Amino acid sequence: MTTVSLIVPCYNAAKTLRPCLAAVLAQTRRPDEIVVVDDASGDGSAEIAAAHGCRVVRLPKNGGVSAARNAGVAATTGDVVFFLDSDVALRPDAVENALRVLEEDPECGCVQGVYEPEPLIDDGPAEWYRILHAAYWRRRHLGEVTGVVFALTAIRRDVLRAVGGFDESLRDCEDVEYGGRLAGTCRVVLTDTVRGHHDDASRLLPILAEQWRRAVPLVPLALTASRRGGGQPEHANRPAGILACALAMATLPAALLHPALLALPLTFLACFAAADPALLRYVHHHRGPAFTAYFMTVHLAVHMVLVSGLAAGSLRLLPAPRHRSR
Repeated sequence: MTTVSLIVPCYNAAKTLRPCLAAVLAQTRRPDEIVVVDDASGDGSAEIAAAHGCRVVRLPKNGGVSAARNAGVAATTGDVVFFLDSDVALRPDAVENALRVLEEDPECGCVQGVYEPEPLIDDGPAEWYRILHAAYWRRRHLGEVTGVVFALTAIRRDVLRAVGGFDESLRDCEDVEYGGRLAGTCRVVLTDTVRGHHDDASRLLPILAEQWRRAVPLVPLALTASRRGGGQPEHANRPAGILACALAMATLPAALLHPALLALPLTFLACFAAADPALLRYVHHHRGPAFTAYFMTVHLAVHMVLVSGLAAGSLRLLPAPRHRSR
C-alpha cells in the first residue's frame, strides 16, 4: 500500500493553522504521517501543531519555505509526499483524489490542486481579488502542465530524490525554479479534484510588494530553465495583457508632449481590459459588476508592478560595464 507523508511548512501561521490541520485530520484518506515544520515561528504555531497530534520539526532559525520543505522531506518516509501550505484547508477528499491520479497514471510523478474561489477567512476585497485570480488562472491550465505550485501538491518521493531538494537561497519563486528542474522527468498534472480554501494577503501594498519580489527573478529563472531544456511555467496572466500594460506605461509620457497623444495609452489600457474576457466573466459571476470594476483596477496595478519587476530583472542580466585601465 502506498504510504503518504503530509508536510506543512509553517511560519507564524497561528491564524490559519488550526483550520488547515483540522481539514487534514478530516481527510477520507488520512496521511500516514503529518509533519509540521516550524520555521522559527514566534506566535505559538508549533504548540498548535502539537495540540493537533502532529509531529513538529523545529528549525533553529528562519530559513524560508524551501528550507522548511527540505527539512520535512528529510524527516519523513512516505512513498508520496503531500506538500500543504499552512494557509490552505483541504476539501475532505483531496489526499484521496491526489493518490488516485498518481495510481491511475504511473507516468505522473506530481499532481497539484487548485484553490476554491472563496477565501478560507474573508478579510476583505483585496483578498477576494487574490483568491479569484488564483482560482481562475489555475483552472485555466487544468491537465498536463510544466510549472508547479507546491501549496497543495503531491509528488512521488523517488521523483524528489531524482530532482533534488528545493533551492534554499530562494525566498520567492522557489516553485518556478523547481518546476524548471522537474520538467521532463515525469508528467505533472494539475487537477480540480484536489481543492482547498486558501487564506491570502488582505492589503494592497503587501500584495504589490509580493508581486515585485516574484517578478524580478522570473526572467533569469526562465532563461536558466530554458538552458537546461526545461519548459516554461504556465502564465498566471495573459501575455497580451502584460504587453498591453507595458505599452500603456511606455506611451503615457507622450501625453505630456500633446494632449492628443493621450489616446495611445488609453487605447492600450482598453486592450488590457479586453485581454482576458473569460476572467471578467468569472469575476462577474462570483462577485457581481461593482466588484469586477474594483478587481480590474487592482489587476492593472498588479500588472504595472509586474511589468516593472520584469524590466528590473532583465536589466540585471546586462553585462556590467568594463572600466578602462589607464
